[in-house]
Amino acid sequence: MGKKSQEHPYIPALNGEVLRTKHDKALDERQYIVSDHSITMSNALTRAVHRLTLSEKRLIMLAVSKLNPLGTSPAPACTKIFASEYAETYDVSINTAYEQLKSAGKVLYSRSIMFFDPAHKRDGKPIKPAGNLVRWVGRATYHDSEAWIELAWWSEILPHLIGLKKNFTEYQLKQVTAIRSIHSWRLLELLIRFKSSGWAEYTIEDFAESMEATTNQKANFGKIRTQIIEPALKELIEKDGWTIKFTPILAGRRVRSVRFDFNRK
Repeated sequence: MGKKSQEHPYIPALNGEVLRTKHDKALDERQYIVSDHSITMSNALTRAVHRLTLSEKRLIMLAVSKLNPLGTSPAPACTKIFASEYAETYDVSINTAYEQLKSAGKVLYSRSIMFFDPAHKRDGKPIKPAGNLVRWVGRATYHDSEAWIELAWWSEILPHLIGLKKNFTEYQLKQVTAIRSIHSWRLLELLIRFKSSGWAEYTIEDFAESMEATTNQKANFGKIRTQIIEPALKELIEKDGWTIKFTPILAGRRVRSVRFDFNRK
């Protein structure tokens, strides 16, 4: 018999649970400390439409936090995430982490990001900006018995994640570990871009797109307010120590933009 591998942190049992093995301690010692890591990405990526579920967002951003955004060395082609890392980071059970990694891995390859070109005019008339679809990953490999997923980054997304010198957004990974709403997470990213000024204003169209509002919500600002903004504000205030004042800016009777004045303890 050959020597048993040291790279099998978890083994799925017949009842669907994940059993801890004697190799857990060694794996835990290799894990990074959540409080020491941050998520850094370009402002364009922050504002882009991601269309991720919460578990997919957690997985992608945990992987992003492992990159060196200011580094000059060649970007890593792949990033591996263990179920144990995911469980510890987001304070979920190992079984939940196992299932979320598995389900996220199955659909992540099909997820894309919508970037919009800067708006401009032709013959004095505004032109609707072109939309660009870019993948997060070119491959997502999930290893069932070892409970890890490996993401192979798409080449066109890497410039938004590494080698950043200006126009980027950064926040601590620990700020989002307790968040349970994708809207709260997206709002945090939209606000943190302007942390130096303490206020941010977005047109209602840009805000609705960035928050991934549904068609019904886009047609009714009242729904955006009660179903997206107010629950997101409540969660950020309660779980991440924010003070936020929200103000709709009107043009006649129509809401033209939304403004947020904020600070964070």
